[in-house]
Amino acid sequence: MKKTLRLGLIGAGFMGKAHVFGFSAAQRVFDLPFDIAFHTVADVTMAQAEAARVAFGFAHATDNWRAMVADPQIDIVDITTPNALHKEMALAAIAAGKHVYCEKPLAPLSSDAAEMADAAEAKGVKTQVGFNYLCNPMLSLAREMIAAGELGEIRSYRGVHAEDYMTDPASPYTFRHDPAGGGALADIGSHALATAEFLLGPITEVMGDCITVIGKRPDGKGGSRDIEVDDIARAFLRFANGATGSIEANWVATGRKMQHDFEVYGSKGALVFTQERFNELHFFCRGDAKGRQGFRRIEAGPDHAPYGRFCVAAGHQLGFNDLKAIEVAGYLDAIAGRMPEPFNFRAGLHIQALVERIVESSRAGAWRDV
Repeated sequence: MKKTLRLGLIGAGFMGKAHVFGFSAAQRVFDLPFDIAFHTVADVTMAQAEAARVAFGFAHATDNWRAMVADPQIDIVDITTPNALHKEMALAAIAAGKHVYCEKPLAPLSSDAAEMADAAEAKGVKTQVGFNYLCNPMLSLAREMIAAGELGEIRSYRGVHAEDYMTDPASPYTFRHDPAGGGALADIGSHALATAEFLLGPITEVMGDCITVIGKRPDGKGGSRDIEVDDIARAFLRFANGATGSIEANWVATGRKMQHDFEVYGSKGALVFTQERFNELHFFCRGDAKGRQGFRRIEAGPDHAPYGRFCVAAGHQLGFNDLKAIEVAGYLDAIAGRMPEPFNFRAGLHIQALVERIVESSRAGAWRDV
C-alpha cells in the first residue's frame, strides 16, 4: 500500500485550478510514490472556498489558511496566492513541518526568498517552485542537444516571454503592480530567465533596461495609482560558458497570449522554439547537404519522455496542464527521495536575485555581476 499524502491548497484561482489538474493527472499518468488526497482548500471567503471544494473535489474548505497550515493531517501546502503573500504562508507551513509547493515568483524580494530557502533547508522539508514550462520534453531535448555538442560552440541566445494581459490602460492596479517585487520582469521574465539557464547554464552578468509604458492605472475606488514597475524589461546576458544573449519580458505585447520563445545559435547548428507551438522544436544543421539545408521540425512524441505516458501517438500534443502534471510527479519523487528537488526554493531564490540585478542594472545604466 502506498502512503497517502494529504494536500492543502491556498488560493483557488487560475493557478490553483492548474495545480489541482496537475495533481489529478499525475496520479493517473505516473507511477507515483504516494497517493494524494485533496484534503482542504483555503480561499479569501468561505463562499469561495466552498465553491472550490465542490469544483475541485476537496474534502474540506476554509477561509482560514493559518488553521489549515497548522492542521497535523496536512502533509503538503500548495501556495497559489498573490506574490506578496507567499513568504508568510510558506514560512508558517515550513515551521509546521510541511512540504511546500509555491508558484513563482517565490517572493517579492530575494531577501525574502533567501529566508524561505534557509528555513526549508533547516527544517528538512522538500520544496518546489512552479516553473512548469521547464517540464516540456522539447526543452529537455533542446538541452540534451546543446550538451551533446550538436549545435557546436554556443554563440548567442535570444529569449522572450510576451503576453498582452496588461495592454489596456483601463485595466486596474493589481498585486502584480506592487513595487515590492512586481512588474513584467518578475512576473513573466522570471520564466525567460529560468529557461535561459536551463538550456545554457549560469548567467554571470546582466545589463537591464526596464520601461514603464502605462504610468497610471485605476485604483478600483474611482481614482488612480501611479505605476512604478516595468511593463517591458529587456536584458543583455553573459553566460558562464562564454555565450552571450538577451531576454525580453513584455506584458503589453498586443495580440500575444502566450509567447515563451527561445533561439539558440551555435557554430554547427541552431534551435528555435515557440510556446505557441510547444510540441515542436526546430533544428538547423550546417552539416546538411547544400541545397537541402533549412530548419526541420522535430515533433513531440513517445520518444521524448514522458510524452508517451500521456499519449502513445506522436503529434497528438501535450497541453499546459500536462506540464503541471510532470512538475508534480518530479516533486513527489523528490519528497520520496527518488531524485533531487527539480526546482526548489534555493533555485527560486536564484531567479529572484537575477531579476533584482537586472532592475539594479537598469537604474544604474551599467552591467552587473550576478
